[in-house]
Amino acid sequence: MKMLSYWKAILTVINCGIIVVHAADFDDLFQASWAPDHIVVQGAQIALSLDSSTGCVCMQMASEGPNRDELDFEFLGNVSGEPYVVQTNLYVNGTGNREQRHYLWFDPTKDFHTYSFFWNKRAILFLVDDIPIREFPNKEKKGVAYPRSQAMGVHGSLWNADDWATQGGRVKTNWSHSPFVVEFQSLEIDACQLSPDGADDPVVKCGKSGQFWWDKPVVKEVNKQRKRQLKWIRDNFLIYDYCQDVARFTEGMLRECLQR
Repeated sequence: MKMLSYWKAILTVINCGIIVVHAADFDDLFQASWAPDHIVVQGAQIALSLDSSTGCVCMQMASEGPNRDELDFEFLGNVSGEPYVVQTNLYVNGTGNREQRHYLWFDPTKDFHTYSFFWNKRAILFLVDDIPIREFPNKEKKGVAYPRSQAMGVHGSLWNADDWATQGGRVKTNWSHSPFVVEFQSLEIDACQLSPDGADDPVVKCGKSGQFWWDKPVVKEVNKQRKRQLKWIRDNFLIYDYCQDVARFTEGMLRECLQR
């Protein structure tokens, strides 16, 4: 993915049946829901553009609803010469407000990088180049909601968010540098495809690595190496955590933040 400053690029997993994707043709997997003239497809690479008239969205198998589950990577741009900011968020049954923000340790406009989710019944990991930057453990036994019952899919979009994303809206987009472009390539999903409603077996096809491999006992929540990586990220690159925002959450720390 390539990015430029002062816009918001969002890669979201949201509310759809997951299928296995291996660099297939765009038209077979996605539909353009907003400004298709701002989407350019070249083989397995997709470019979305933003100018002063509109941004654009391409999506796969998306369903909507107020009680959605959702995992987000949101790229908030930067000030020239300073690190780029990536924001992650998570919605469970329609409730979000679980933002974390990190500085990236590289310039994401110079080359493609991998942004991914590892999700099983124990925890969700947000990863950048296979390095975990965030963990959301399953605490259902403690009364904390965890996304597990809704089918999921992928959105990719590019739009102007200078009312809040750029230093709280203090910095505005300089449209003389437009169009801004974000590029996606090499989408892979290893998961189970859901059967149509009403079928006897809700799962008809699983990913290339075998059915439910991500929930096998051998797959632990976070191994020792990833625990060290998570600590390194938190100590050096975390700049905002909703769990520490006592001004925003006046009733105290959210339950999922306790004993994290």
